[in-house]
Amino acid sequence: MESIISEFEGILLKNPDPFSYFMLVAFEASGLIRFAILLMLWPVIRVLEICGKRNKGLKLMIFVATAGVKISEIEAVARAVLPKFYFDDINMDSWSIFSSFDKRIVVSKIPRIMVERFVKEHLKADYVIGSELVVNKSGLSTGFIKDDFDLIKEIVDELFGGEQPSLGLGMPQSAGSSSFLSLCKEQLNPPFMRSKNQDHQLMIKPLPVIFHDGRLVKRPTPSTSLLILLWLPFGIIIATIRIIVGLMLPLSLIPYVAPLFGGKVIVKGKPPPLATTTNSGVLFVCTHRTLLDPVVLSTVLQRKIPAVTYSISRLSEILSPIPTVRLTRIREVDAQKIKRQLEKGDLVVCPEGTTCREPFLLRFSALFAELTDRIVPVAMNYRVGFFHATTARGWKAMDPIFFFMNPRPVYEVTFLNQLPVEATCSSGKSPHDVANYVQRILATTLGFECTNFTRKDKYRVLAGNDGIVSQNYGTNGVKSLMNTFKQVVGTFNPFIH
Repeated sequence: MESIISEFEGILLKNPDPFSYFMLVAFEASGLIRFAILLMLWPVIRVLEICGKRNKGLKLMIFVATAGVKISEIEAVARAVLPKFYFDDINMDSWSIFSSFDKRIVVSKIPRIMVERFVKEHLKADYVIGSELVVNKSGLSTGFIKDDFDLIKEIVDELFGGEQPSLGLGMPQSAGSSSFLSLCKEQLNPPFMRSKNQDHQLMIKPLPVIFHDGRLVKRPTPSTSLLILLWLPFGIIIATIRIIVGLMLPLSLIPYVAPLFGGKVIVKGKPPPLATTTNSGVLFVCTHRTLLDPVVLSTVLQRKIPAVTYSISRLSEILSPIPTVRLTRIREVDAQKIKRQLEKGDLVVCPEGTTCREPFLLRFSALFAELTDRIVPVAMNYRVGFFHATTARGWKAMDPIFFFMNPRPVYEVTFLNQLPVEATCSSGKSPHDVANYVQRILATTLGFECTNFTRKDKYRVLAGNDGIVSQNYGTNGVKSLMNTFKQVVGTFNPFIH
């Protein structure tokens, strides 16, 4: 069996510097203070690297990012946050070589807990060799590693039982006698060249990242991290102003006022006119990108259209500028609720049941197709610079705040034509066929891909649960205000429930 061993950072990943990944762990697993401390120590880390003490700089990063953090939190970040950033940094040239071997081993100086899930699930590695964090009896990381980095060669030798791996991929400076590369039959250093005979269209690609969590949009390099810290005080102020203005002004004025505060809504397609001669309202079927989808739609249509919701906080319902109809996930009960609401007028529904950040659409629930033939698909999308407006692990009531903390948040709303009668259940089509058709045309409009993943799949991957939010969530006023303060300023974990 042909085997390959590859370094992770700098080989399978384009960037050899893991600093930004430790910044992500610091921010997502601990909070803004640790994030700022690690950034302040970046010059020290760089000096150590320049002086040839790269391993000491790496140990300093590991200590600052993980010391005193629950190992379960580090695991959660490695599961839900890091894979997206790793995936965006994959070196496809080295991947084309790595993926062509039967037995694949990845070596990394980053703690194994931070890379193993991504490497095994997305790069299909058989084994991962990395540093091991020391964990105390309370389940907290001490910030130290168990053995020195020089023992990696011994672990590789023990893993192969004295046999030579077929090929080793590594950095030129890693080719010394203490490196695992000296154990391999052949060695390759970057830059790598893909075979001319290899069809790039047929090349096996890494498994894409469909679900990911965390608040940071961009990989927190030192410069980006500094921008985030400098912007944060202004972001809190402008988010407060935007929310207050949005709640106080009538919907008819918001499109004219939003650009004054940096916001923008792009409308494509022709919205349907308000019907006055029918006993049934229009059902707007939207892709679900953030909690604000129905609000933005109502703003564009210049009228308050109720939205069906499930598993959002009570605080979000209270602050919502449009009516909300809470669903129960009991099919018969929810069907009656939606029918009654449609008899009163228009309604917004997001059949995915949860948000998805990546260019994928989750499986559409077919319930909406059974209840009406007046279906208008609406493709929703958004662009932000610093902070994501969705979360699976954190407090969902913070989602609008993080959205409005971005310097120039942009929403795109694309209206498609109302489904013709022959494309609805009235023509004899099954609800699942109608739902799948709507999913496909919305995905085509946005340039997304359709999937069969559901809400439960998302939350099991990101949060380890089914995504059920307690009905008492947000009822304690003092506790809610304290949590809001903690979330915004980042004094503690920005994702404390």
